[in-house]
Amino acid sequence: FSPAPEFTYLHVGLLSCLTTLATPGWATYWIGRATALALARCGAKVTAVTRTQADLSSLVQECASIIPVCVDLADWGATEAALLDVGPIDLLVNNAAYASLQPFLEVTPDQFDESFSVNVKAVLHVSQIVARGMKATGSGGAIVNVSSQASQCALRDHTVYCATKGALDMMTKVMALELGPHQIRVNSVNPTVVMTDMGRLGWSDPDKAETMLSRIPLGRFAEVEDVVNTILFLLSDKSNMTSGVTLLVDGGFLAC
Repeated sequence: FSPAPEFTYLHVGLLSCLTTLATPGWATYWIGRATALALARCGAKVTAVTRTQADLSSLVQECASIIPVCVDLADWGATEAALLDVGPIDLLVNNAAYASLQPFLEVTPDQFDESFSVNVKAVLHVSQIVARGMKATGSGGAIVNVSSQASQCALRDHTVYCATKGALDMMTKVMALELGPHQIRVNSVNPTVVMTDMGRLGWSDPDKAETMLSRIPLGRFAEVEDVVNTILFLLSDKSNMTSGVTLLVDGGFLAC
């Protein structure tokens, strides 16, 4: 992935960025990976955090300047210890996510707790750690939470996932409210279906795809770079007056 030319204005050579990666297979994993690589290529000092060492090793093999941190973000104490010496951070991308899909009547307490632990609680914790550092340095910063159009649109078998993303969107707004006086901007990006390898496989059935595509005015699903470029914009000084927004990357899906 290469960032679009219009994003060369990022000039992040002196900035540090922390990006959390999702579980492999889900679209958010590829979004987080591509974001880390794009920021590194823009000159940022990137720290990538995930619980899977193999994924970190693969990322570092592709870009040796990325600093890997292996920790389960659902573990509060381990996360605190792992991020203790990371920083100061200027830019944060909260991309870690977990999804386990069940019909509403079959949702279990364990599935509920695991989803909220990663998708909401871990974002809260990592953001607290990073924002405290931003506040201490007095230099402000930018935080982007990777959410989903599922926060605003009911999807069958996505009860808990939709609920976690709805919670993340509202947490984004409260973070923007409380951190704004410290010149810390907080926004979320909310993509539709993203064409990762898994996305292409999952939506390869023309009949299934048409059901969704017929509701997207642009007539296509998102590509990874569509989401990454939106994240880069929200991290950049070109969005200096943008905070507390949930920015849809859905081709107009929710406009209809």
